[in-house]
Amino acid sequence: MLRQALKDLPLGLCIFDADDRLLLANERYLDIWSLPDALGCPGTSFAQIMAASPATESEASKARAPAATDTPSLRRREWLLRDGRTVEVAVRRRPDGGCVALHEDVTEQRRIAEQLTHLARHDALTGLANRQVLVEHIDQQLPRTHRGEAMAVLCLDLDRFKAVNDTLGHAAGDALLREVAARLRASVRGSDLVARLGGDEFALLQWGVPQPAAANALARRVIEALGQPFDINGQRAHIGATVGIAVAPFDGGEAEVLMRGADLALYHAKTEARGTVRFFEPEMDAQALRRRGLEADLRRALQGGELRLHYQPQVSVDPLRVTGVEALLRWQHPQRGLVSPLDFVPLAEETGLIVPIGRWVLHEATRQATVWPADVRVAVNVSAAQFRGGRLLRDVSEALEASGLDASRLEVEITESVMIDDSRQALETLRSLRSLGVRIAMDDFGTGYSSLSYLRSFPFDRIKIDRSFVRDMEANPDALSIVRAVAGLGRSLGMATTVEGVETEGQLQAVRREGCAEAQGYLFSRPLPADEVMEMLAKLDGREAPTRAAATHATPALRP
Repeated sequence: MLRQALKDLPLGLCIFDADDRLLLANERYLDIWSLPDALGCPGTSFAQIMAASPATESEASKARAPAATDTPSLRRREWLLRDGRTVEVAVRRRPDGGCVALHEDVTEQRRIAEQLTHLARHDALTGLANRQVLVEHIDQQLPRTHRGEAMAVLCLDLDRFKAVNDTLGHAAGDALLREVAARLRASVRGSDLVARLGGDEFALLQWGVPQPAAANALARRVIEALGQPFDINGQRAHIGATVGIAVAPFDGGEAEVLMRGADLALYHAKTEARGTVRFFEPEMDAQALRRRGLEADLRRALQGGELRLHYQPQVSVDPLRVTGVEALLRWQHPQRGLVSPLDFVPLAEETGLIVPIGRWVLHEATRQATVWPADVRVAVNVSAAQFRGGRLLRDVSEALEASGLDASRLEVEITESVMIDDSRQALETLRSLRSLGVRIAMDDFGTGYSSLSYLRSFPFDRIKIDRSFVRDMEANPDALSIVRAVAGLGRSLGMATTVEGVETEGQLQAVRREGCAEAQGYLFSRPLPADEVMEMLAKLDGREAPTRAAATHATPALRP
């Protein structure tokens, strides 16, 4: 029974006496060490076994049975065999000077453990180091900066990656990211580190060379390398990269501080121009603090009723009569006062707050419009982020249902950015809105690159000509020609044209001559609160002003 138990034991077992002579060994012990049966006989010396074992020379030179002076505690050792296997040995000394040892082939366990360790420290898609490894390497190199050396952290984002991912599919996007990783490895020295932080965000760590010149040169190489076309499964893809750089010790002495500085520099580079390089500057940190404070205030403003809507009239030019109003968002901050939309709307776009804010605007504008004449429509600007959220159609439907406003009196204004992000989804949403009876307008026409192609893809109800052309119209013949061409294009496509930014009588006469249907601007009225809209209509059209009670009905802000 003992013999069978030793045979079935999954571990190798051996017992040596005080003279390092074998007393007992099972078959698994001989298998693990690839020993002939003859060496498993009692009396075989430990030295004979080691001479025949496949252990590496470095380990074999240390091989021996525990000496008599060793403590009785359990000892564990690992042996690397010449065939690549790893054997773990647990040895316990017996009171008589001999020892008992258990042997286990742990090759597979070690391989799995190494794989898990690698996966925990590397990006599974590209094989690049991850954020944890990047931070560790920065920490390791920081002491060198105390001795006068410099180190650079470069953060980079891919430009136009989303368009490739959406157009060619996620599999192609993954293949593109692997190609990007390969080009980044080829752009750096062997001692530099390349890491993927997530999505299309990468980081480079550079040390041992003069800074900031070396980091700037590396950033330029990366931008050049990633600006070359990619061949993804036979499809050509064009992307690019924008880079932000922080340099130690000048921009910080901690890993997280440096990475944050490089990220801030990247953020500023992207806001200025894609495919550029920016180094961190202290003012960026101060701006980020102000931005975070403004973001926190904006979140409170949405819940606290600080947001307001003002309305600017849209007037038919012949005859002059108000046909609609555009809802314009305002923020009355309790301490900052009136915050410019130029300051908080881009922030709302970046943080995603524009989605709940846009929902609030739809509800508030449709509710307030119900007290105005039935022939006055209300126009609401909708951002690309609201389209990406996938629930714009539901938000519009719920706002119309809650207010009771006829859908034909609501006009949704979009810019070219909505179509650029995901034209297929955008067109589907626009068609669904049109099926409700909602009107659709293309805003800021003429400022983008593809406005004409979008007019072919969807029958907009209205084209709004950007104010920049109107501002230069009286002095610049080219601007006037563009207004004339867009007005003619609108007529041929059955789309009305509204000219924004009309501020003088001369501009009004010019847009009337060029055949534009409507005008909007300070010549008619500045944007006004909801309770002043009826007075504005009375002034411009001679409409009857409402009673004070009816006007007040539209004043309170609807909480989101």
